Formats: sequence, C-alpha cells, structure tokens
Amino acid sequence: MAVVDKTLPAPFARVENIAAGVAWMLLSGLLFVAMTGIVRYLGSSLPAAETAFIRYALGFLLVSPALIGVFRRPPSRRVWGLYAGRGLVHGVGVILWFYAMARIPIAEVTALSYVQPILVTILAAFILGERLRARRIVAVLAGLMGVLIILRPGFQEIGLGQLAQIAAGPLFAASFIFAKMLTNETRPTEIVAMLSLVSTLTLLPFALADWRPPSLHDVLWLALVALVATAGHYALTRAYQCAPITVTQPVIFLQIVWATILGAAFFDEGVDAYVVVGAGIIVCSAWYIAIREMKSKGKATIPTAGPSPTASGGAS
Repeated sequence: MAVVDKTLPAPFARVENIAAGVAWMLLSGLLFVAMTGIVRYLGSSLPAAETAFIRYALGFLLVSPALIGVFRRPPSRRVWGLYAGRGLVHGVGVILWFYAMARIPIAEVTALSYVQPILVTILAAFILGERLRARRIVAVLAGLMGVLIILRPGFQEIGLGQLAQIAAGPLFAASFIFAKMLTNETRPTEIVAMLSLVSTLTLLPFALADWRPPSLHDVLWLALVALVATAGHYALTRAYQCAPITVTQPVIFLQIVWATILGAAFFDEGVDAYVVVGAGIIVCSAWYIAIREMKSKGKATIPTAGPSPTASGGAS
C-alpha cells in the first residue's frame, strides 16, 4: 500500500511503498557489485583517478539530458550547494575506492564499505545535530570493532588498498547525507545527473595530473561501468524515495553475499573468516542503529527533508 507523506512540499512529496523501496535497493546492490567486478577485472592498468574520471565522464553523457530540467527550473542556492558538496566529496571518495578495488579482494572492499551507515550516524550527530544515544554509541563502537577484525592491525600488514577504502568511507557517508536531503527537493534523474557532472569536474584535475592514453579495451569496459553504476545510483535514489532509510539500508548488506560469490567464481578469491566475522559485526551494528532509531522516532534515521541527514550512492 502506498502512503503519501503530505508534510513534504509538492511536487516532491514522498509516496511511501515499502516493497518498491526494497526492490529498488536490491537492484542497486546487484548493480554496484557487478560494477566492482568489472573494475576488479580491469585492475590497475590505468591510474585510479583517470579510471574514475573516464567512468564518470561516460556516465555523464548517459544522463546529461536530465540537466535540461535543472537549468530550465533553476534550483535554490541551497540545492546548488548540496549538489556541489555531494559531487566534491563523492569524487574524491571514488578515486580512493577505485584504487582499493584494484588491490584488495571484492568481499573485503564490500565488508569495509558496510561501515558507511555507522559513519552516517556519526556525521548526522555532528553536522545535523541529531542526538547520539548511549545504545547507538555502543553500536557504533561495535561496528568499528568489526573493522578492526577485518584489518587485524598488528597481525597482518595493512596495505594502501585497505587504507584507501577506509578513507573513502567518511566521504561516501557524507555523500549519503547530501543525497537523502536532495531526494525530497528534486527529481532522481536530476540528482544523478548533477552527481555525474560535479564528480567529473572534481576528478578532471586529478586525472590530468597522471594521464595515460587508455586503450579501446579499457574505454569499452569503463563505458559498461558507467552504464551499470549510473543505473545503480538511479535505483538507489528511487529506493530512498519509496521507503524509509531504516527499511532500505539493511538490504544493502546482501551485497556481501553477491561480492563473495563473484570473487570466488571469477577471481579465485577465498572466503576469509575474519572478513565474514567482521562484516557480520558491522552489519548487526548498523542494523541495530536503524531499528533503535525506528522505535524511538517512528520514522527514518535521516529526516526526509530539511537540514534538521548518506548516499553515495553506493560505492561509485
């Protein structure tokens, strides 16, 4: 049953449909895992910033028609600021993610990305003034413990790939906050198009600093990455519009299943028990935070509108 939230400004009042929200989030997860598989296949043949730039430039071509609406109906200064802020943090996060994806197992990248909902909780407290209750603080600490189990500092060498993925986490968490705030003020296609535009501009100077002529093979595969990732971002945005984040966020955790299967089937990546245990702790922590917030407020963790939030849109 669809329920219209009449407290939101027309024409962007949210039509709440739980089943559709879960379906959109499930689709976005499958698309993002497929994208990681392609990036893993390409490896480090090109610098991370260049790979990310080509992916976003090609993605921008796919969604550029949506910008007609943006400039025909110019948004408010606040919305422009949200577009710019999201594109900047997302662009830098994408560079780090591409670097990590080419160097560490798919399941490990996915497991470490699960800390993002926990980081969203922290950022929401500092940026938006949301209250951090004691139980949520315990859940956040437990999630961070899960990260330590995956990395095992002192017992194994922590490589640049792991460090890059950890550094990308707060940036993607900030992108989540920007995206959630935008979903109630503009259209999904325009949100995705502006992310592609600003991220491409953000990535350009980094790409030019270490540019290597790409082969046709690389460009074609990156075009597929752009297509799959853009579709994933659109599905993610639709999920946020259809259902509360407390409902859709746990569905993201199924990505570890798809990532493990993909890594084992195509890249001979074994199942690491520490990654499984650490990911399990992070998943439980993030889910607990969502459930507690639903019980305490009777609504999504991140407000559907207004500044009183994460979206990366997944990974890239």
